[in-house]
Amino acid sequence: MQQGNDHRHSVLFVCLGNICRSPMAEGAFRAAAQKAGLNVRTDSAGTASYHIGDTPDPRAIDVAHQNGVDILGACGRQLADSDFDEFTHIFALDKANLAGIRSKAPRNHTAQVSLLLDVLDHRSGDSIADPYYGDESEFQECWNEIGEAVDELVAKLTHQNAGLGG
Repeated sequence: MQQGNDHRHSVLFVCLGNICRSPMAEGAFRAAAQKAGLNVRTDSAGTASYHIGDTPDPRAIDVAHQNGVDILGACGRQLADSDFDEFTHIFALDKANLAGIRSKAPRNHTAQVSLLLDVLDHRSGDSIADPYYGDESEFQECWNEIGEAVDELVAKLTHQNAGLGG
């Protein structure tokens, strides 16, 4: 629940079905933000409607759990028009979904829309591969890429908050 002006930033992670990459990113980000003492609203969504109401893929749940993060409570949902004003940042996990997000964006929306890996100078413009058709090692590689990006994102948002007196 948002109280007052505690949430200077709100972050939405978006992939295709919202059962693999985006719930892992949401969980990893929430854990990293909490560890840093950063009060940020976060959620995840998919550009497609395939998995509305579904829990994350069991392999995503397992890899997150192995890394100390619980994503079992995540529930698949589709990107909504309201997300473009309710979140300050919308991060796509790959280029195809970035294009999908931009095509759905209402006129005059306020969210900053970009690729998650754009927060890393050495990976800007890169996509995080969808591990859905892969094995556990591909889910772990996906987690590692997400982890590096969300750690940098938390550092940048913490720095911005410090500059705002928070």
